[in-house]
Amino acid sequence: MNKVRILIIEDEPALRTMLEITLQSNNYLVQLAKKGKDGLVMAENHPPDLILLDLGLPDMGGQEVLAALRSWYTNPIIIISVLKAEEEIIRALDAGANDYLSKPFRTGELLARIRAALRSVVTEDYQSVLQFSGIEINLDERTVKRDGELVKLTTTEYNLLLLLAKNEGKVLTHAFLLRTVWGPGFINQAQYLRVFIAQLRKKLEPNPNEPVYIHTESGVGYRFLGMFG
Repeated sequence: MNKVRILIIEDEPALRTMLEITLQSNNYLVQLAKKGKDGLVMAENHPPDLILLDLGLPDMGGQEVLAALRSWYTNPIIIISVLKAEEEIIRALDAGANDYLSKPFRTGELLARIRAALRSVVTEDYQSVLQFSGIEINLDERTVKRDGELVKLTTTEYNLLLLLAKNEGKVLTHAFLLRTVWGPGFINQAQYLRVFIAQLRKKLEPNPNEPVYIHTESGVGYRFLGMFG
């Protein structure tokens, strides 16, 4: 079986070295780029299975690198950003990034996010049933079961759950969820989202106050973890 190839685009030497050692010790193949332009060339010449992209690069903005990648690259991209760069993170997620890590982060968290992002890579084959830990979504019948028991959902609840589940492991921003489920005229109506997320948690979570499926990414959006991370 071929090893998973990960491209790291990061200009900070200490962090770049730490990422390289961590990933190699966990059996990943690693490519390193110090600058955005170098990363774009490497990605084009040897397309990786996943990219770790720093937003603060010396030669070109991380958002610019992300846009250039997303013009052709379809595999997961995880953003590496300084803590509290909320607006930049949201902008990157809306532009096609799959996830983000705020510096400093633990290696265990990094590896878990990589596994989740790689799980989210789906084939073009149609799946009529999405199976997760304790939850089953039947796309043909538009039904949801929790631990084998049918769960009654409204049309909006089902559409919201399906959008989250199809993007398992990926952070979906408030604006993206509102625009996709309710329409472009609702992107500033965050209360709609909070109400329906609460309803889904009440119907699906073993303990709605300590969710294991639908996780809140504070100030950013929500993440569905069907395999509990």
